[in-house]
Amino acid sequence: MTVAHPFHLLLALALAGAALASVAWLLRARRRAAYAYSDLAFLQAVATPPKWIERTLAAVGVLGVLALATAFAGPRMDLPVPVRDGSVVLCIDTSGSMASTDIAPTRYAAAQAAARAFVASTPPGTRIGLVAFSGSAVQVAPLQTDRAQLDAALDQLPPPNDATAIGDALALASRMLPPKGHRVIVLITDGVNNRGVDPLAQAQLLGARGVRLFTIGIGTQAGGVIPGTGEQATIDEDALRSYAQAAGGAYARAGSAGALRDALSRLGQVTAFERRNVDASFGFAVFGGLAIFGAALAAFALGRFP
Repeated sequence: MTVAHPFHLLLALALAGAALASVAWLLRARRRAAYAYSDLAFLQAVATPPKWIERTLAAVGVLGVLALATAFAGPRMDLPVPVRDGSVVLCIDTSGSMASTDIAPTRYAAAQAAARAFVASTPPGTRIGLVAFSGSAVQVAPLQTDRAQLDAALDQLPPPNDATAIGDALALASRMLPPKGHRVIVLITDGVNNRGVDPLAQAQLLGARGVRLFTIGIGTQAGGVIPGTGEQATIDEDALRSYAQAAGGAYARAGSAGALRDALSRLGQVTAFERRNVDASFGFAVFGGLAIFGAALAAFALGRFP
């Protein structure tokens, strides 16, 4: 957290100290008044509050004063805030290995269904584009907010075939995104890059532009067999993790259709937020006011102060 007016923060600390001293004086005054009773033992038994209550109320009150005074110092914090005008490009692997059936009914069909869940879970204002890639990358749908058209575009994904050009998909997705704003790329792949430009170099370019990249590896631990070839379908998880890290995102592996759908649904919500340095004065003021009011109300209602 940073503050726009450091002097005001020093003032806040001084006010908190003054509040603590005032509370201590009130408690001492209450105890001195208690000595006026002739039956001190009886008074202590029925009228003296447990010290933990007094200390708790005092702490809450002082914390409230500190928070309220800090509000005037202009505190600023990095917080996740919702955005309704973000841009997301969903890159879906359609290479030959996506026909594998280790994820029912096929990896390709599971990716289609999960992409629909992703589209449904994003806020209405988010623009979404679709890229399919195998030996090359192709735009399936431009950035748009029309969910019905996006669903129709998912039906037009090319059937599984050919090699895996992850770098080409990232490069195409980058060109589809606007030059600024909240921008995200989600990459779904089950293969090892074996065609086109270097994916890591593309991921680093994305990071330099402020574009976040989330990667999802689809496939079971045992792996699958590429139909018609007998070759084993594998995932280069270290590479996918490095792509995501280079562009400020994260990597996850989905070993079932349900896990893939859940992962993309969560990402649909994640992509609707971004971290911004925001003015937290109002939050501190509200918390401080409520804390002071609550502590004072409880203290006087319980008769803790004279």
